This record gives sequence, structure tokens and C-alpha cells, in this order.
Amino acid sequence: MKIEPRATLLLLVFAVACAPRTPAATESHPSAIPPRELTGTSWRLVSLEGAAVPEKPEATLEFAEAGKVAGRASCNRFFGTVEVSGGSIRFGPLAATKMSCGDAVDAQERRYLQALQAAERFDLNGDALRIDSRGVEQPLRFARR
Repeated sequence: MKIEPRATLLLLVFAVACAPRTPAATESHPSAIPPRELTGTSWRLVSLEGAAVPEKPEATLEFAEAGKVAGRASCNRFFGTVEVSGGSIRFGPLAATKMSCGDAVDAQERRYLQALQAAERFDLNGDALRIDSRGVEQPLRFARR
């Protein structure tokens, strides 16, 4: 049986077009980005539990190198590990200094660190970072520093 070259080409094109594909991470999760895009970035917390956060004292989040996180929880510095995969984010135990800065700042700091520890997903959109945390109704919102 002889098959014409055009028929062979048509069958090949059809087979390739119908073959199952494994989508890339960014295709399956439009907001997912490779972890390296967070690495080397620094953020300022602008919203905690849906409420604006005062600029002073500043609360920050820094991804200085892959797998590491640090920042200022408002009054105290913190540091720890982070795991980023696709659109998910998980912080390891965070260690922090222990200065007291007044009841309101201490309470904000506690809520911020608890929300980071419960983080599940993130979305990076230009100069805005959003982190959704388990048990927290509103996401943490950050602006690029």
C-alpha cells in the first residue's frame, strides 16, 4: 500500500495537534510564577486583615535569596525559610527579635507573623504582592519597595 507524501504530512500534523499536552506551570495557573521571580524582591505591607497598615513603623517582607525570607514585623526583625512552588507559598518557622513597642504595634506584629505562618497562596501582579492565608478572610497586600 502506497501513501502519498501529502497524506503522511496531514496525518502527522493531525497526530501532533491531537496529542495530549502537559501545560506549563504558568499555563495551568495564570497567577503562578517561578520562585526566582520572588527571589531578590522586597515588599512593604500595606494591608493586614483588610485594613491599611501605617507606614511607620514599617512592616516588610524580603526574599533576599531562594528559600530564605526576612523582614521587619513592624518593630521587630524576623527571618526564616520559605518554600514557593507555582502559586503556593509556605513559610517555615519564623524567628524574631523580642523588643516591645507598645500594645497596638505588638498586636499588629503578632497578626502579621501569624498570617505569614498560615500562608497558602500568593499572587504577584507587577508591583503588588498578595498572600492568602488559612483562617484569614482578607489577604496580606504588599507594595514593592
